[in-house]
Amino acid sequence: MASFSLHGIAVSQGIAIGRAHLMAPAALDVKHYLIAGDQVEAEIERLRSAIKAVHEELHTIRTDLPKDAPAELGAFIDVHSLILSDPMLSEVPLNIIRHRYYNAEWALVTQIEELSAQFDEIEDPYLRERKADIQQVGERILKVLTGSAIHLPLTGEAAANIIVVAHDISPADMLQFRDSAFAGFVTDLGGPNSHTAIVARSLDIPAAVGMHNASVLVKHDDLLIIDGDAGVVIVDPSPLVLAQYRARQERLLRERKKLSRLKKTPAITQDGEPITLLANIELPADATTAWEAGAMGIGLFRSEFLFMGRVGHLEKFPSEDEQFESYKQAVIAMKGRPVTIRTLDVGADKPLDEDEETALNPALGLRAIRYCLSEPQMFLTQLRAILRASAFGPIKLLIPMMAHAFEIDQTLSIIEQAKQQLRDRKQKFDEDIPIGAMIEIPAAALALPLFIKRLDFLSIGTNDLIQYTLAIDRVDHEVAHLYDPLHPAVLFLLSTVISQGRKAGIPVSVCGEMAGDVKWTRLLLGMGLLEFSMHPSQLLSVKNEILNSDLTLLEPQVKKVMRATEPAAIAAAMAQLQALVAEPVEAKETKVARRR
Repeated sequence: MASFSLHGIAVSQGIAIGRAHLMAPAALDVKHYLIAGDQVEAEIERLRSAIKAVHEELHTIRTDLPKDAPAELGAFIDVHSLILSDPMLSEVPLNIIRHRYYNAEWALVTQIEELSAQFDEIEDPYLRERKADIQQVGERILKVLTGSAIHLPLTGEAAANIIVVAHDISPADMLQFRDSAFAGFVTDLGGPNSHTAIVARSLDIPAAVGMHNASVLVKHDDLLIIDGDAGVVIVDPSPLVLAQYRARQERLLRERKKLSRLKKTPAITQDGEPITLLANIELPADATTAWEAGAMGIGLFRSEFLFMGRVGHLEKFPSEDEQFESYKQAVIAMKGRPVTIRTLDVGADKPLDEDEETALNPALGLRAIRYCLSEPQMFLTQLRAILRASAFGPIKLLIPMMAHAFEIDQTLSIIEQAKQQLRDRKQKFDEDIPIGAMIEIPAAALALPLFIKRLDFLSIGTNDLIQYTLAIDRVDHEVAHLYDPLHPAVLFLLSTVISQGRKAGIPVSVCGEMAGDVKWTRLLLGMGLLEFSMHPSQLLSVKNEILNSDLTLLEPQVKKVMRATEPAAIAAAMAQLQALVAEPVEAKETKVARRR
């Protein structure tokens, strides 16, 4: 068979080489047929029994979780248990059986497809990818109904050479594979924020997702190479390509061992500037991973996960106590290091139920702080929960998507109202909790004095800032190629926010993907950025780049990048920036001594 390659989305770095093991999705085997009226109750009972069996299965997996398993895994099992209990999945399919006389499998698949269509309308990429969790839970129920098992037949050294190829793979499936220690995985579905991707990064397993037809094109036992850095899978590679990747794999392992020694090393540039490295997390349990990776705090805790267990109807908001316990868990795990919690970043662009109309242009609609201000009781509940958690350790409150002075003022007023409610209850909280804004709308970057005057810190969300500046959706494959962090307008806005913030003495961090990509570390350092927030797995690579950088060399070169306007000139200036070599510390000290 001739060699060929598949291109998807890179989500977990590294090289994996092994034999393909195909997992067929149960949904492909589902039969569709109508049942007689006297069979309805028996069919309903069959589906109920399958749901109960999956509940027990998830409980067993959660209970048997090894102590050294990444914290994300247990949290994702909990999310799947919540989804399984949701009436949209546990009750609606039963009604489909009652009223349409569908068999159990058909009824379940019908409802999963309906929920998936609703999630496809969600603008936010992280939340949109929660559709995969619903499908994964549905897949587990279908496997019980159809009697198809999930297993890897091999253990030990043979399994270590297995690459799992699937339409999709859930965190729970990964836990069932834990004794097999497989080399990597490839999925048709998924994106950079899917739980599959997050688990891959936490387990440090090379992976490529969003491959579309990999599970159809790849045959069982094909020899595969996963290039996790590029999101490429090579099927049946030539001996030369195989040898090249084996050599690269060994080199990466050596480099990774070197990086692991940097965990306790302070992130200080060659010219003595300390840099703060923070972590982005999705779940409270991720805080443990961030601490172990050496993060100096949490720069972005997305709070949306608490609201997304309510499949298809976000109006059933989590209680104040439920939110408080989650925020408190993350704060305690960070042992005194600051935790920045972003308030709810969803909105009316998310269809809350089947009858609700979707916004005409969800990216520009009632979302993030706009949505929170339109739902003051929901917002107050979240604010009280966050404030209560601040009694257990330092918390910073981050507000997304503000652009107007009145939005800032209204938000500050509601925060004060939440504080007063807690005072009336005599509940403790940090009276001086720092309040900051996400700078992700160009208007906010261009009107920064409005924010500096009213707030305590700023956090640049580069993902949205780039999308809004260039008017493109980077998850839309037809325009994704236009997503360009080096566009002169993007560079101007980034530099403006960083320099104005520093001039005013207000802390500025970057929490978007640019912060965790070593391609941009020197650029951001040269702009004056002192705080980076990224996925915990990216911390050591960025720290290594910082340790080998000298701001006195970077700053003049970054000015050349900023002066360039043509793409070729910007690329050339960036290449020179990357090529700069900092002097050894000893040589620099000798020069300073001579000057004296």
